[in-house]
Amino acid sequence: MTSSSKKPQAAPTKRAAAAAPAAAKASAKAAPAKDAKKAKPATSAFTKPLQPSKELAAVVGSEPLPRTEVVSKVWEYIKKHKLQNEANKREILADAKLSAVFGKDKVTMFEMNKFLAQHLK
Repeated sequence: MTSSSKKPQAAPTKRAAAAAPAAAKASAKAAPAKDAKKAKPATSAFTKPLQPSKELAAVVGSEPLPRTEVVSKVWEYIKKHKLQNEANKREILADAKLSAVFGKDKVTMFEMNKFLAQHLK
């Protein structure tokens, strides 16, 4: 009976040893694919430069910018001119330039992107 108990133990060891090289080959093949993906340039809708309207250009400049940069520059403008409501930081109190972009005097930070999208082509 002792010899029969040794056979089942030996078989899984051989299977595990055979599976290890297969797993190593699979990971070796996957590694170059990951490097190839990193080499591709990012072509997202967010990174595509868009032309701002005249109203928005007064705040962020007239050169084409990606959406992410437009939002960053608008936030810089808001903070520089202290246009956030002190009582409710989610509200933006528009000055003359931002009022032309937003179409109203007060917007929430969640509405802001909706209005910015209308001014980008």
